[in-house]
Amino acid sequence: MKHFRKSVVIVLAFIIGMFGTINISYAEAAKAEPIQITILGTSDTHSNLYGFSYEDDMESKNNGLARVSTYLKATRAQNPNTILIDNGDTYQGTILADAIYNQLDVVHPVTKVLNQMKYDAMVLGNHEFNFGMNFVDKIVKELEMPVLAANAVYKDGRELAKPYTIIEKDGVKIGILGLTNPNAPRWDGEKVDSVQFSSVAEIGKKYAKILKEEEKVDLLIVSAHVGFIPEYDEETGADGAEKLLKEVPEIDVLLLGHNHTKNAEQIGNTLVGSPRNNGRDVVQFDLNLAKEDGKLVVVDRAVKTVDMETVEPDQEIRDLIQVEHDTTINFIKGEGGEEDGIEGGGIFGQASADFQPKNEILGIPEGKLRDTAVIDLIAMVQLDISGADVTAVALFQDKSDIKTGDINYGTLFNIYKFDNTLYTVDVTGKELKAFMEWSASHYNTWKPGDISISFDENIPGYRYDMFEGVEYKVDLSKPVGERIVDVTFKGEPLKDDQVLTLAVNNYRYSSGLKANKLVAANKKWESPKAIRDYLAEYIQKEGTIHPVVTNNWEIVGVDLDHPLRDEIINLVNTQKLPVPYNQALNIQELEAQGVIKDGKVVAPATDEVVGQDPEPSEAPVTTTPTPQVESKPEKPEEQKAEVDQETKPEEKKSVVYVVQKGDCLIKIAKKYNVHYLDIAKENNIKNPNLIYPNQKLAITLP
Repeated sequence: MKHFRKSVVIVLAFIIGMFGTINISYAEAAKAEPIQITILGTSDTHSNLYGFSYEDDMESKNNGLARVSTYLKATRAQNPNTILIDNGDTYQGTILADAIYNQLDVVHPVTKVLNQMKYDAMVLGNHEFNFGMNFVDKIVKELEMPVLAANAVYKDGRELAKPYTIIEKDGVKIGILGLTNPNAPRWDGEKVDSVQFSSVAEIGKKYAKILKEEEKVDLLIVSAHVGFIPEYDEETGADGAEKLLKEVPEIDVLLLGHNHTKNAEQIGNTLVGSPRNNGRDVVQFDLNLAKEDGKLVVVDRAVKTVDMETVEPDQEIRDLIQVEHDTTINFIKGEGGEEDGIEGGGIFGQASADFQPKNEILGIPEGKLRDTAVIDLIAMVQLDISGADVTAVALFQDKSDIKTGDINYGTLFNIYKFDNTLYTVDVTGKELKAFMEWSASHYNTWKPGDISISFDENIPGYRYDMFEGVEYKVDLSKPVGERIVDVTFKGEPLKDDQVLTLAVNNYRYSSGLKANKLVAANKKWESPKAIRDYLAEYIQKEGTIHPVVTNNWEIVGVDLDHPLRDEIINLVNTQKLPVPYNQALNIQELEAQGVIKDGKVVAPATDEVVGQDPEPSEAPVTTTPTPQVESKPEKPEEQKAEVDQETKPEEKKSVVYVVQKGDCLIKIAKKYNVHYLDIAKENNIKNPNLIYPNQKLAITLP
């Protein structure tokens, strides 16, 4: 009996031990399984909801929140632990917003879309302040998600927005801190006099400590409507995230914007990402968390930008704002709208001829190569309303033009897309020349053999001004800072100590003249209305306007002539050679690439015309591999394998080529008997002229 009891005890002990071991194994397995958190970030969508260019009266092919919504739904379906954040500059930028719904006391169509998409948080951008604090208060009340701006508070103690929000996903406590651009007062002046703005680094450090130590969040996300590099110095309130990250290296995810620059990188343990504007891209952050010593920690992380070009618009979003969309189109046509209080823009006048010359080279705007009637029209109006001696005008969009025939609100928006006001400031001749040099840095220096003019990839086109009221030359054979020559005012050489009154828009005054310390004096006058309104009034008054070009400036120091130039340009215009936007067509380089052989032009190996984007984005691009929207959002540790699978289809062989010094895509393409644009497309290279030594290129063989 004793032996039996002893045996039973032994068996029971064994069974208990066995099941205990099994239970522990299951617990450890569950514990070891990482939790994937996905954060999708949008920024600078600029009220592009439908995916439509109202000034052109046509659908866009690669942007808009309707496309973002499609990608969002696919991502949420694959990973319920998905967070959606908007980084600001969301309520300004299209005719739908600026000309109509920002003026009406109805639920804003942007609000309707953000609520429908169920954003987890939105950060105020600087453009949200363009329309005054009553407008900001209105959208904050309308939105069903927390609106964040930790570094902007009302001076009287009222709450403007929340500093942060905390959400939980699958047991992970996540803090989202929002920071707006502290330089809004520079651009919007008295509109924001009631608000105190502080630097992103100072306030970011304060609230990061609160979130980490007091709220004890597992993940710290910072969404800041600034660029990485400071736009202003510390004395005037830097807006860069560079210092923020130095002060708060424990940030897990840093979503940036404002500069319309596509970027995805890891700095230390922080994932940093920013998209281009208008809903062209979504930034996707993927983090895996697991418990270590009883605490959730990030065990793997990855960030990428996702191009919306291949994504179909979400019809549900389009249906949601169909009335507002139709109202905007009717407004432009002058047919009124569905909402009370909306009066159609109608026809402002007539143009007797096109105001912009046809581009000689695909994607290279003639409006930046010579004086044109579009620039001179804007300059004439600015000089007239300001009484200034000289003025600066930018071609904000390379395609800006006034076509022969009717001029409506879409036409005006096409040539002047921002609600800028006009400032005047006194400048010396020396200061004006320094400003002109700063502007002329947009060009690349001409070198022997160049048969086209190109532009610096690091300086966006909207930053380039042309000047009226003085005569001058831009010598592109000289380096940056020495290009402006033969400047005269009223027929006499401009003296360094001569004082002139300069008229510039409010943004150029702040982020150009003052940010770069080009001018000592402060503004002495501001227009009571937007520049675009003055253009409308002028055209209405004239009835019919005619293109007038003063030809007060020209580019010199270049020799673009060559016997084969026309043939080479034809290859560009038929998309058999890349658009030479950031790198000039150069005879010696074309010979090295095999495009010119024995003094003759040799067409590429294939006559196939492959689509490309002839108009570069407004800012430099850092690309990452882009998945198809139908694909399951992969865990970070699976991403490399996924990319490898995409570049090695079962049906075709592929190779990975490491770029060598002196390589170009055309030369590489010939080596493998493929088209250079196919390599560019396969590797998501938007500018085929830009490849770098040691860059790895996936090449699918024919």
